Amino acid sequence: MTYHNLIKKCFIFNGLSEKDIKMVEEIGSLNSYSARQNIFFEGDPAAGFHIVISGKVKIFKLSSEGREQILHIFGPGEPFGEAAVFAGINFPANATAMEPTKTFYIEREKFVALLNKKPSLAMNLLAILSRRLMIFARMIGDLSLKEVPGRLATYLLILSAKKNGASSFDLDLPKTQLASLLGTIPETLSRILSKMQKEEIIEVKGARINILNFEGLREISGLLDEELPLEHHH
Repeated sequence: MTYHNLIKKCFIFNGLSEKDIKMVEEIGSLNSYSARQNIFFEGDPAAGFHIVISGKVKIFKLSSEGREQILHIFGPGEPFGEAAVFAGINFPANATAMEPTKTFYIEREKFVALLNKKPSLAMNLLAILSRRLMIFARMIGDLSLKEVPGRLATYLLILSAKKNGASSFDLDLPKTQLASLLGTIPETLSRILSKMQKEEIIEVKGARINILNFEGLREISGLLDEELPLEHHH
């Protein structure tokens, strides 16, 4: 199975034996979505959760005026929807495929039955949900306490950490969507990118970002070294 390794790498299933992974695969199914197809809506019953196999999924909320606030972008190997599933509540946000996407879908009832058989899996899950909560709390703190340059600098450092500290990488979102994720407008984002470029902190070539001065970027972000995204330390 091509997706076998992705499921194995998914941090929920970290440390499970091949036999356990097979048990997980047996209770799930493969789903395909076209670009911009909705996966679930805010308020839908959380009957199961997904792991991205290929493509990209955005989780977002809509304001009463119809403005989109992106909460999270998930790529291959990342689960989404699991928090609502385990809390037994409705989905608190919308999920849409950003490009042609495949997911591995696991029904809540089947998964709960598996957890009863496998307490070690339940412990893994507890750890990851707590970590996700801490990251989310920090993101909210960042959005409300930091100015936009600080939010952008934090985001770039997170992207670098995702790529094992690479100083050169592509933005994982179009700039309009990145602006939405950072709680600003595209014009402001472009202005800040230009300013950082003038100050020789970064170099921008289309979607490509080269970090020229990590120290400077960290200073703008207000992050300490050990604060770099917990979710990529597993």
